[in-house]
Amino acid sequence: MPIDDLRPTIDWGKYQTLTLERRDNGILLITIAAPDGYPAPTLTRRHTEISYIWRDFADDPELRVAVITGTGERFWTVEGNDGIDEMLANPGNYDNTVNLIREGLANTHGIVNCDKPIVSAINGEAMGSGLATGLLADISVASTDARLIDGHLLQGITAGDHSVMIWPLLCGLAKAKLYLLASEDLTGEVAERIGLVSLAVPPSEVLDTALGIAERMATGPQHALRWTKRSLNHWLRTATPAFEASLGFEAMSFFGPDLVEALTAQVEHRPPNFAEPLPW
Repeated sequence: MPIDDLRPTIDWGKYQTLTLERRDNGILLITIAAPDGYPAPTLTRRHTEISYIWRDFADDPELRVAVITGTGERFWTVEGNDGIDEMLANPGNYDNTVNLIREGLANTHGIVNCDKPIVSAINGEAMGSGLATGLLADISVASTDARLIDGHLLQGITAGDHSVMIWPLLCGLAKAKLYLLASEDLTGEVAERIGLVSLAVPPSEVLDTALGIAERMATGPQHALRWTKRSLNHWLRTATPAFEASLGFEAMSFFGPDLVEALTAQVEHRPPNFAEPLPW
């Protein structure tokens, strides 16, 4: 039997950018929005919190299944230009880049290695770490008209936070290259058709569908459920070397000129003028 006094003490009150709600049968509903009384979140704070949440969820003995969703028409968003302002303020900052790698590893491995199931309810636009979280979830339910895009290359950086690990496995290498190399966006309806998400349903049904799936899992045989997830996720673990290499290349991108150019062009509402590549 587990020794209770060795269990970690979880401070659920530390989360300032995620609203947490415990539901019946051990379901944790995570809404990507600041709880009442907290200011609009910054990109850095949200990235940090999402990298911690999966360990806390795994360690809480009262929780069985997590459902993560957004608000309104967006699954993952930062108010105003917070994300752009933060990245432009410290481009090529070594400490920030180390933290980026740590949090990218923690979020991806946290979802993959958490034995408890995670369901994403992708209610609207999803990109960046939000898209990573939504697609890495064990079961993903997307709105048919949700806009999904891995926007790394649009910002002049390598796609490295999840896509190299999971996109080829979900939708095949040919489709993965189309959407990642050409920075093509796609709807939830298309994502379901190519196998990138588990289900696509009308916008009004996304959360209820996700919660219904979570309820079925939460009332099922917990050991068998978790061991099945762990076994299936060995497919993802085989892609760990490729994922970590891509994350390293993404980190290198932060020290080049293309990130600043892409963000500046976005602020100035003009096409970016990316640098000529160095001889390879």
